[in-house]
Amino acid sequence: MSIPSLPDALPAPRRPSPSSVPRLRWGVLGTGWIASRFVASLQASTTQRVVAVGSRTQTSADAFAGTSDIERAHPSAEALVADPEVDVVYVATPHHLHLAGALLAIRAGKHVLVEKPLGLNASEAQEISDAAAAAGVFCMEAMWTLFLPRLDVVRQVLDAGLLGHVRTVLADHGEHFDPPHRILDPAMAGGSLLDLGTYVTMLATWALGPATRVLATGETTGTGVNGQAAMLLTHAGDATSVLHSTLLTRTPTTATIAGTAATLTLPGPFFMPGDVVVTSADGSRSVTWTDPEPIGHGALFHSALEVARCIGEGLLESPLHPAAAVQSNLRALDEVTRQLGVTYSSTP
Repeated sequence: MSIPSLPDALPAPRRPSPSSVPRLRWGVLGTGWIASRFVASLQASTTQRVVAVGSRTQTSADAFAGTSDIERAHPSAEALVADPEVDVVYVATPHHLHLAGALLAIRAGKHVLVEKPLGLNASEAQEISDAAAAAGVFCMEAMWTLFLPRLDVVRQVLDAGLLGHVRTVLADHGEHFDPPHRILDPAMAGGSLLDLGTYVTMLATWALGPATRVLATGETTGTGVNGQAAMLLTHAGDATSVLHSTLLTRTPTTATIAGTAATLTLPGPFFMPGDVVVTSADGSRSVTWTDPEPIGHGALFHSALEVARCIGEGLLESPLHPAAAVQSNLRALDEVTRQLGVTYSSTP
């Protein structure tokens, strides 16, 4: 295999512009932190329309609609998915409600974008994906990192073989949370793994393929959820990923994808907008792509643009994050939870 030398500049991202995709009418299921940031990102950076919100009570829906300038507020998930003015439903409920909310929208004939994780485990994710395929509607997990311009630069670096044979992924995601945050609540499928760990396992399985072996150790909080986990994954050809997630401490949140010819570094937080640095294996040369977008959740709109692009092209899943990739990630996490004795349950 001939390995290209490092270019003078890294490739420009190829993500769609807001004006190049169909203008869809969005309904948002859930009124929490991520829902508000998603709506704000769409309204600030796209021509997508958020036309309705659904919550468990009319009061909650009305309050969210009022602060987010949304036309209609529904007092239930059932009412939201029945709204004929909604094209696509963004499921922004807590993890344990993703399965029920996604299936409800799919059965109503709506396209769905489901906040990560798509399901609590690979089985739930498969059920959602299969239901969407059978119904002929689009379905995608909102793993927003994969749709950032930053990650498309990484994608092109990998596709061009600039790193040589990729052998190692290192990734870390740690934040500190205090009660009463839902991440500490076992009844809401809390813990570090589904909120934070999914980012690091996603990066590893995206860059190296499915895990063939998983070793994990971890710590449980006083509330009974996983506080932190250290994970060692083996992939095809004995490539290795070394991963860590924690909700107990703030960590560097950096990531590295290392090959025989060069090493790619994502300064923290690696899962948000930020720079891409590629350094030759001997350390003699380095080239950087500088992200013009500010770090933060204002970039959530990129996942919505991908949804609109795919629906406009008649696709039922995103080629950048298909059901098979979601399954690969969640199977690795399933084995981690098995080894750590972590269990989750969905709410019917």
